[in-house]
Amino acid sequence: MAVCCDLEVDVNGEETFMVDKKIIASYCGRLSKLFGKSTGSARNLKVIFNDFPGGAESFELMSRFCYNNSRTVINPSNISLLYSAAQFMEMNISVSGTHNLLEETGKSLEEMKYWTWSELLTTTKKCQDLLPFPNSTGILEKCVDSLIGRITTSGEPSPCPSTSSPDSSGARLSCDTRSTESLKNSFSRATWWFDDLLFLSTNLVGMVIEPMVSKKFDHAIISRFLFHYQKSKCYTGTSDDKRKAVETVIDLLCILDWNSVSFKSLFGILRVALNCNIRKCSRTKLESMIGSQMDQATLDNLLIPSPHGMNYSYNVNLVLRFLKAFLHGGISLVSPIQLRKVASLMDLYIAEVAPDPCLKPYKFLALAMALPDSARESYDGIYRATDMYLEVHTGLSEEEKMKICCPLNYEKLSAEACLHLYQNNTFPSKSAVQALLSQQAKLKRLLKATDKTKCYTDSSSGETGNKGKKKENSQQIVLFARKLDLPTDNNDKIRAHLKGMQWRVTELERVCMKMQAPMTKIMNSRVSRHSSSRSLPRLCS
Repeated sequence: MAVCCDLEVDVNGEETFMVDKKIIASYCGRLSKLFGKSTGSARNLKVIFNDFPGGAESFELMSRFCYNNSRTVINPSNISLLYSAAQFMEMNISVSGTHNLLEETGKSLEEMKYWTWSELLTTTKKCQDLLPFPNSTGILEKCVDSLIGRITTSGEPSPCPSTSSPDSSGARLSCDTRSTESLKNSFSRATWWFDDLLFLSTNLVGMVIEPMVSKKFDHAIISRFLFHYQKSKCYTGTSDDKRKAVETVIDLLCILDWNSVSFKSLFGILRVALNCNIRKCSRTKLESMIGSQMDQATLDNLLIPSPHGMNYSYNVNLVLRFLKAFLHGGISLVSPIQLRKVASLMDLYIAEVAPDPCLKPYKFLALAMALPDSARESYDGIYRATDMYLEVHTGLSEEEKMKICCPLNYEKLSAEACLHLYQNNTFPSKSAVQALLSQQAKLKRLLKATDKTKCYTDSSSGETGNKGKKKENSQQIVLFARKLDLPTDNNDKIRAHLKGMQWRVTELERVCMKMQAPMTKIMNSRVSRHSSSRSLPRLCS
């Protein structure tokens, strides 16, 4: 058959082909329709394609199929190009009883389940190169489904069988060794596919991860892959590639169970994200994930330098956002242990940033008041941080100093901290007065509790040997019941009274501790004597 080159085809501006119009059009429905609409017998026609999937390589493979009487070799390295070209050119026309290209490639795709892992990777890479051309996603979805199927169905090595024989120590030792190796193999088996999928683009990695999540694949393994993927892309890519990779990984991590995501790795990706200017929505997701696990953070994690152009040393705003995320669900959803761990961490952090001369008072207050009062059993840490802040910021007025002292709960200060406050001229005098009033209230509560104890012990007057000691303690306690008259004309007098008050509180605590031992003896003796009786001890009204 004589072959003429009467059709010029420009493929995406890459290359121009001279082909036989009759041969090509007999297999391609798209060209057949196009030429069927043309009038006359014009020669030297030219067709321009701007969106031909696979470009010149794909068009050449398709042309060979047409010129070889619908015969060509279809394999994993070219099936994506042939399939996409067949769809694009509408090659569902069979000539002289032969199969059409769309049908042939479809049959080959049905055999994908028998392909090797490397063949699947080859086809997936070719499909990725076809994007974003239309009609290329069908085969891509098939490849992705096959990849996920291979990953999710890969078996784990069997655990070492247990041995219960009493004389099988050697066997147990051998089993322990095999168990260690089994764990190593198990981890290796779970992550064997990590490096193979690093070629995935940021557009394609989501097509792989999201179905894995829906299939209940281990979220911890998925998160490890995502961190591995992000490090690889950031190591070799441009700044724009880094930004896209970080945003994609954050978005995918967010759909996982956050408890399965490595907290240390989250801070690693945070440091990269801070330099990439990622989208605000991705940044918020990352901060929420970190904040939800704030109780696992260390001081070094939080000491992040402030953004460029800011005067203060550390990124205080970022830490405040972490705390907001930590308390996002409400205080009732946070366990007391988690809350106290975060409070202890924040005390260390506030003490670290307090000496910064550029730290504004409202930022210091925001840090000190970010957590509820119930988070701290002691406010000594906040007191020390406040002391450091006031020592550095000497230009504050008395009113500003009082605002800085607002977060302090004086009733939760230790005796040592109160004594230091009384002698500390850096603090405003009013704060010393507030400390005095809080200590006085604490004293009254102690006296009330002690009176109840005394009343109960008086009801046991028959217990000889302890009565004299109880009266002695009672008389000693009365010493602290005096009401203090606070002079307001002289700060030195106030501080003198404060010292006296602190001495009284300390002495009262000592007396209460002293009474604890005899009280225990009395209780034990009464229980032993009345063990046969169901009557309860008489309490004072």
